[in-house]
Amino acid sequence: MKKTYTYTLFIALALLVAAAIAGIGLSSPISGPLLIAGLLLLAFALRGSEKAKGYSYSVVIFSSVAAAMYYPAPFQQIGDFKLGTLIVPLLQIIMFGMGTSMSIKDFEGVVKMPKGVGVGLLCQFTIMPLLGFGIAKLFNFPSEIAAGIILIGSAPSGLASNVMAYLAKANVALSVTMTAVATMLAPLMTPLWMKLLAGQYVPIEFWGMMWSIVKIVIIPIIGGLIFNKLFHGKAPWVDRAMPLLSMAGIAIIISIITASGRDALLTYGVILVFAALLHNTAGYFLGYKLCKAIKLPERDCRTIAFEVGMQNGGLASGIAQGMGKVATMGLGPSVFGSLMNITGSILANWWRDKPTGEEDPK
Repeated sequence: MKKTYTYTLFIALALLVAAAIAGIGLSSPISGPLLIAGLLLLAFALRGSEKAKGYSYSVVIFSSVAAAMYYPAPFQQIGDFKLGTLIVPLLQIIMFGMGTSMSIKDFEGVVKMPKGVGVGLLCQFTIMPLLGFGIAKLFNFPSEIAAGIILIGSAPSGLASNVMAYLAKANVALSVTMTAVATMLAPLMTPLWMKLLAGQYVPIEFWGMMWSIVKIVIIPIIGGLIFNKLFHGKAPWVDRAMPLLSMAGIAIIISIITASGRDALLTYGVILVFAALLHNTAGYFLGYKLCKAIKLPERDCRTIAFEVGMQNGGLASGIAQGMGKVATMGLGPSVFGSLMNITGSILANWWRDKPTGEEDPK
């Protein structure tokens, strides 16, 4: 099987080189298929390496983005059906899946680790919204794109941060608790920051946005919690299926948003990528350094860095869709969400080999 991955890697690299030679431009008739096929094969090949397989899904996302950029029409509408209407239902399925993996015990960390949870949530809901506002001002984006950058900064963290915390030998229990609590606080905190910071760019209806988040996040998560309580251990197929459904759903959502905002991406794409990287990495850095400054344990500092730097791009995209601005406000969350898995994996793999100072003596 190892040889299969190796051969696939060589084929993938050959296709990517061929795509580059053909000219990775949207007008080239063959570069698109070569690039998309090369990325998909590369994603498969990375699964053969323990160190690299964490990047496989991110490469799948990039292949989805490439497909949507080269062939936007199939990702926008099929017959009379507009695919944008799938965004919210897909998010609800993803959030239900999140709920099935949670229990009431996940919220007990508020009592067991009050300092870490409190500091982490304070960093989460101050650093990222204010960074988003500053970056939107710095790059002077058009109003709706600027509002989207503030939107991703105002969103809670997502499940990806839990995975990165595990890989980085951080405090996974703290990560799970922070994600759970931040998600439950989102109906209040996200509209509040959007009203305060993004209201100058686009009209923000506080109560309407709050209800939108409740529908997208809270109700499905509660449904998942109830399902887990009633059927825990009785439906193992759900545990196997939900991660796959979630990954497929995120890829579809990003493809739809990319296709819808293709024209804006062609104009602002490079700057948006740079802005998203700045936002994301500054979140890691500030979250980590502030926690070190108040002398939290190293594992907690790593955890909070991920919780601050990684946001729930899906939720932000759903809010943008609900406002009818997914082609503009949805771009920031889409780009941020695509990149954070790469940066998070790099940081987690780097930290994994660094001692936390809390290892058991041998």
